[in-house]
Amino acid sequence: MYQASIINRALLIGSLLAIGGLGGGCSAIDRLAAIGEQPKLSAIDNPTTQAGYKPVSMPMPAPQAASYNPNSLWRNGSRAFFKDQRAHQIGDILTVTVNFTDKAAIANETQRSRTSTEDSGITNFFGITKVPLTNAPVPGRLMTTDSTASTDGKGSVNRQEALQTSVAAVVTQLLPNGNLVVEGRQEIRVNFEVRELIVAGIVRPEDIQSDNTIDSSKIAQARIAYGGRGQITDVQQPRYGQQVMDVLLPF
Repeated sequence: MYQASIINRALLIGSLLAIGGLGGGCSAIDRLAAIGEQPKLSAIDNPTTQAGYKPVSMPMPAPQAASYNPNSLWRNGSRAFFKDQRAHQIGDILTVTVNFTDKAAIANETQRSRTSTEDSGITNFFGITKVPLTNAPVPGRLMTTDSTASTDGKGSVNRQEALQTSVAAVVTQLLPNGNLVVEGRQEIRVNFEVRELIVAGIVRPEDIQSDNTIDSSKIAQARIAYGGRGQITDVQQPRYGQQVMDVLLPF
């Protein structure tokens, strides 16, 4: 029995390692091929041709036809009297200033207790002195219960995050109401580590500054990702086998 248990355990561990190897096989091959080489930068391409790209659809107001007044330089519905160089159409570039500072401190405590006692005071039931079938004597009091419950829960959150940088974004879509869908990606390689910054969202042309910049706090549906890949990031990640064990083990 002991040998069978050892064999079953070995088979289980072997199966888990095989699953981890299959899940990370392609990644492991890529890593082996990149030994001694610097991480490769992604090619510059059109974001709208990416496999996961989806056009943005938002609620739009009814379109208004532009009208022109005779002998006037002003057009009804125009955003500005003079044309400027700020981004306003597909393919234009603007600079997004990422200024993200988040600090949260939360502490919660909940206490609850309850004590309940039920005593019917009934010493016999219609003259019955013994329990049917078992012939055991009836207890001194029937239907008597006691219960006690208590709960004490505490929780706290103390988080502080800060990110300050800038990235150039490209206008990928012009919505019917004039808002711009922008997406920017920046990659910086230092030695054998690549840092990636991705910014995407919807901006109003009115929020773009005169120097063609916009603060990240004014981007609607903002998606900001900051991370990296390379030797340092690889060392910080747990091995595939450990990740599989963390997912499958119930304790």
